[in-house]
Amino acid sequence: MSNASRLLVVDDDQDLRDTLAEQLGFYDEFQVATAETATGAIDAVKGDRIDLAIMDVGLPDMDGREAVKVMRQNGFRSPIIMLTAQGSDTDTVMGLEAGANDYVVKPFKFAVLLARIRAQLRQYEASEDAVFQIGPYIFRPGSKLLTTEKGSKLKLTEKETAILRYLYRAGQAVVGRDTLLTEVWGYNSNVTTHTLETHIYRLRQKIESDPSNASILVTEPGGYKLIP
Repeated sequence: MSNASRLLVVDDDQDLRDTLAEQLGFYDEFQVATAETATGAIDAVKGDRIDLAIMDVGLPDMDGREAVKVMRQNGFRSPIIMLTAQGSDTDTVMGLEAGANDYVVKPFKFAVLLARIRAQLRQYEASEDAVFQIGPYIFRPGSKLLTTEKGSKLKLTEKETAILRYLYRAGQAVVGRDTLLTEVWGYNSNVTTHTLETHIYRLRQKIESDPSNASILVTEPGGYKLIP
Protein backbone atom coordinates (compact mmCIF):
# COMPACT_ATOMS: atom_id res chain seq x y z
CA MET A 1 0.00 0.00 0.00
CA SER A 2 1.22 3.48 -0.78
CA ASN A 3 0.19 4.75 2.63
CA ALA A 4 1.67 1.87 4.63
CA SER A 5 2.17 2.67 8.29
CA ARG A 6 5.83 3.04 9.20
CA LEU A 7 6.69 1.00 12.28
CA LEU A 8 9.86 1.11 14.39
CA VAL A 9 10.79 -2.04 16.33
CA VAL A 10 13.27 -1.36 19.15
CA ASP A 11 14.75 -4.32 21.02
CA ASP A 12 18.31 -5.42 21.82
CA ASP A 13 17.33 -9.08 21.37
CA GLN A 14 18.28 -9.57 17.73
CA ASP A 15 16.24 -12.75 17.31
CA LEU A 16 13.07 -11.09 18.59
CA ARG A 17 13.74 -7.89 16.66
CA ASP A 18 14.32 -9.74 13.39
CA THR A 19 11.33 -12.04 13.95
CA LEU A 20 8.96 -9.14 14.61
CA ALA A 21 10.30 -7.20 11.62
CA GLU A 22 9.86 -10.25 9.39
CA GLN A 23 6.34 -11.07 10.61
CA LEU A 24 5.13 -7.47 10.39
CA GLY A 25 6.76 -7.17 6.97
CA PHE A 26 4.43 -9.85 5.61
CA TYR A 27 1.59 -7.29 5.83
CA ASP A 28 1.39 -4.71 3.04
CA GLU A 29 -0.08 -2.21 5.50
CA PHE A 30 3.30 -1.88 7.26
CA GLN A 31 6.82 -0.73 6.51
CA VAL A 32 9.24 -1.76 9.26
CA ALA A 33 12.46 -0.22 10.53
CA THR A 34 14.47 -1.49 13.51
CA ALA A 35 16.82 -0.21 16.19
CA GLU A 36 18.67 -2.05 18.96
CA THR A 37 19.31 0.83 21.34
CA ALA A 38 17.38 3.69 22.92
CA THR A 39 19.71 6.17 21.22
CA GLY A 40 18.99 4.55 17.88
CA ALA A 41 15.25 4.86 18.52
CA ILE A 42 15.49 8.52 19.53
CA ASP A 43 17.49 9.30 16.38
CA ALA A 44 15.15 7.26 14.17
CA VAL A 45 12.01 9.15 15.16
CA LYS A 46 13.83 12.46 14.67
CA GLY A 47 15.05 11.63 11.20
CA ASP A 48 12.07 9.89 9.63
CA ARG A 49 8.31 9.67 9.86
CA ILE A 50 7.40 6.86 12.23
CA ASP A 51 3.71 6.09 12.72
CA LEU A 52 4.17 3.73 15.67
CA ALA A 53 7.10 2.58 17.81
CA ILE A 54 7.38 -0.78 19.60
CA MET A 55 9.84 -0.24 22.45
CA ASP A 56 11.48 -2.77 24.75
CA VAL A 57 11.89 -1.63 28.35
CA GLY A 58 15.28 -3.30 28.89
CA LEU A 59 17.54 -1.56 26.38
CA PRO A 60 21.34 -1.63 26.84
CA ASP A 61 22.02 2.11 26.90
CA MET A 62 18.90 3.50 28.62
CA ASP A 63 15.69 2.31 30.23
CA GLY A 64 13.07 2.16 27.48
CA ARG A 65 10.71 4.30 29.56
CA GLU A 66 13.32 7.04 29.85
CA ALA A 67 13.80 6.86 26.09
CA VAL A 68 10.05 7.31 25.63
CA LYS A 69 10.18 10.44 27.81
CA VAL A 70 12.95 11.87 25.63
CA MET A 71 11.07 11.02 22.43
CA ARG A 72 7.95 12.76 23.74
CA GLN A 73 9.96 15.79 24.87
CA ASN A 74 11.45 15.97 21.36
CA GLY A 75 7.94 16.18 19.88
CA PHE A 76 7.24 12.58 18.84
CA ARG A 77 3.44 12.18 18.97
CA SER A 78 2.85 8.79 17.34
CA PRO A 79 1.74 5.79 19.44
CA ILE A 80 4.29 3.81 21.45
CA ILE A 81 3.75 0.23 22.60
CA MET A 82 6.11 -0.95 25.35
CA LEU A 83 7.38 -4.53 25.54
CA THR A 84 8.36 -5.77 29.00
CA ALA A 85 9.10 -8.95 30.87
CA GLN A 86 7.59 -7.34 33.97
CA GLY A 87 3.82 -7.47 34.19
CA SER A 88 3.21 -5.68 37.48
CA ASP A 89 0.75 -2.81 37.76
CA THR A 90 3.55 -0.53 38.97
CA ASP A 91 5.66 -1.32 35.90
CA THR A 92 2.71 -0.64 33.59
CA VAL A 93 1.88 2.66 35.31
CA MET A 94 5.51 3.80 35.02
CA GLY A 95 5.50 3.10 31.30
CA LEU A 96 2.21 4.85 30.67
CA GLU A 97 3.28 7.88 32.71
CA ALA A 98 6.47 8.07 30.66
CA GLY A 99 4.31 8.55 27.57
CA ALA A 100 3.62 5.04 26.27
CA ASN A 101 0.17 4.28 24.87
CA ASP A 102 0.03 0.58 25.58
CA TYR A 103 1.90 -2.27 27.26
CA VAL A 104 2.48 -5.87 26.10
CA VAL A 105 4.07 -8.38 28.47
CA LYS A 106 6.60 -10.92 27.18
CA PRO A 107 6.13 -13.65 26.13
CA PHE A 108 3.24 -12.60 23.92
CA LYS A 109 1.37 -13.97 20.95
CA PHE A 110 2.07 -12.14 17.70
CA ALA A 111 -1.66 -11.92 16.96
CA VAL A 112 -2.17 -9.98 20.20
CA LEU A 113 0.61 -7.50 19.38
CA LEU A 114 -0.75 -7.11 15.85
CA ALA A 115 -4.23 -6.31 17.19
CA ARG A 116 -2.75 -3.75 19.61
CA ILE A 117 -0.76 -2.12 16.80
CA ARG A 118 -3.82 -1.79 14.58
CA ALA A 119 -5.93 -0.44 17.44
CA GLN A 120 -3.35 2.21 18.31
CA LEU A 121 -2.98 3.25 14.66
CA ARG A 122 -6.75 3.61 14.30
CA GLN A 123 -6.90 5.84 17.36
CA TYR A 124 -3.95 7.87 16.16
CA GLU A 125 -5.40 8.42 12.69
CA ALA A 126 -8.50 9.90 14.30
CA SER A 127 -6.50 12.17 16.63
CA GLU A 128 -5.41 15.77 16.26
CA ASP A 129 -1.76 14.65 16.26
CA ALA A 130 -2.00 12.45 13.16
CA VAL A 131 0.54 13.10 10.39
CA PHE A 132 0.46 11.49 6.93
CA GLN A 133 2.55 11.65 3.77
CA ILE A 134 0.68 12.58 0.59
CA GLY A 135 2.94 12.97 -2.42
CA PRO A 136 5.49 15.68 -1.58
CA TYR A 137 3.40 16.94 1.34
CA ILE A 138 3.10 16.22 5.04
CA PHE A 139 -0.64 16.16 5.77
CA ARG A 140 -1.84 17.23 9.21
CA PRO A 141 -5.62 16.84 9.17
CA GLY A 142 -5.95 18.07 12.76
CA SER A 143 -4.46 21.42 11.69
CA LYS A 144 -6.00 21.34 8.18
CA LEU A 145 -2.51 21.82 6.74
CA LEU A 146 -0.27 20.48 4.00
CA THR A 147 3.42 21.25 4.45
CA THR A 148 5.91 21.06 1.59
CA GLU A 149 9.43 19.64 1.85
CA LYS A 150 10.70 23.22 2.03
CA GLY A 151 8.37 24.06 4.89
CA SER A 152 5.75 26.06 2.99
CA LYS A 153 2.23 25.60 4.37
CA LEU A 154 -0.99 25.18 2.42
CA LYS A 155 -4.17 25.81 4.39
CA LEU A 156 -7.08 23.48 3.66
CA THR A 157 -10.78 23.91 4.23
CA GLU A 158 -12.67 21.47 6.43
CA LYS A 159 -14.16 19.69 3.39
CA GLU A 160 -10.82 19.52 1.57
CA THR A 161 -9.28 18.00 4.67
CA ALA A 162 -12.08 15.43 4.93
CA ILE A 163 -11.73 14.49 1.24
CA LEU A 164 -7.96 13.94 1.54
CA ARG A 165 -8.31 12.00 4.79
CA TYR A 166 -10.90 9.64 3.32
CA LEU A 167 -8.96 9.07 0.09
CA TYR A 168 -5.76 8.49 2.08
CA ARG A 169 -7.41 5.83 4.20
CA ALA A 170 -8.58 4.07 1.04
CA GLY A 171 -4.97 3.44 0.00
CA GLN A 172 -4.90 3.44 -3.80
CA ALA A 173 -8.43 2.12 -4.10
CA VAL A 174 -10.83 4.16 -6.21
CA VAL A 175 -13.48 5.88 -4.10
CA GLY A 176 -16.80 6.51 -5.81
CA ARG A 177 -18.27 10.00 -5.97
CA ASP A 178 -21.41 8.99 -4.08
CA THR A 179 -19.28 7.43 -1.34
CA LEU A 180 -17.22 10.60 -0.96
CA LEU A 181 -20.36 12.74 -0.89
CA THR A 182 -21.85 10.60 1.88
CA GLU A 183 -18.65 10.43 3.92
CA VAL A 184 -17.75 14.12 3.66
CA TRP A 185 -21.15 15.83 3.54
CA GLY A 186 -23.38 13.19 5.08
CA TYR A 187 -26.91 12.76 3.83
CA ASN A 188 -27.88 16.08 2.33
CA SER A 189 -30.26 16.19 -0.62
CA ASN A 190 -28.97 19.65 -1.58
CA VAL A 191 -25.43 18.41 -2.20
CA THR A 192 -24.67 17.06 -5.66
CA THR A 193 -21.66 15.57 -7.43
CA HIS A 194 -21.07 19.05 -8.87
CA THR A 195 -20.29 20.25 -5.33
CA LEU A 196 -17.72 17.46 -4.94
CA GLU A 197 -16.17 18.16 -8.34
CA THR A 198 -15.81 21.83 -7.42
CA HIS A 199 -13.93 20.89 -4.24
CA ILE A 200 -11.72 18.44 -6.13
CA TYR A 201 -10.93 21.17 -8.66
CA ARG A 202 -9.93 23.61 -5.91
CA LEU A 203 -7.85 20.96 -4.16
CA ARG A 204 -5.94 20.28 -7.37
CA GLN A 205 -5.25 23.98 -7.78
CA LYS A 206 -3.53 23.84 -4.39
CA ILE A 207 -1.63 20.56 -4.50
CA GLU A 208 -0.89 19.70 -8.14
CA SER A 209 2.08 21.18 -10.02
CA ASP A 210 -0.07 20.84 -13.17
CA PRO A 211 -3.74 20.82 -12.09
CA SER A 212 -4.93 19.99 -15.61
CA ASN A 213 -2.82 16.81 -15.56
CA ALA A 214 -3.26 15.58 -11.99
CA SER A 215 -0.64 13.17 -10.62
CA ILE A 216 -1.62 13.08 -6.92
CA LEU A 217 -5.42 13.32 -6.79
CA VAL A 218 -6.44 11.52 -9.94
CA THR A 219 -9.76 10.80 -11.61
CA GLU A 220 -10.58 7.17 -12.34
CA PRO A 221 -13.67 5.54 -13.87
CA GLY A 222 -16.25 5.83 -11.13
CA GLY A 223 -14.42 8.17 -8.78
CA TYR A 224 -11.07 9.38 -7.42
CA LYS A 225 -7.93 8.06 -5.76
CA LEU A 226 -4.69 9.37 -4.25
CA ILE A 227 -1.31 8.42 -5.66
CA PRO A 228 1.76 8.91 -3.45
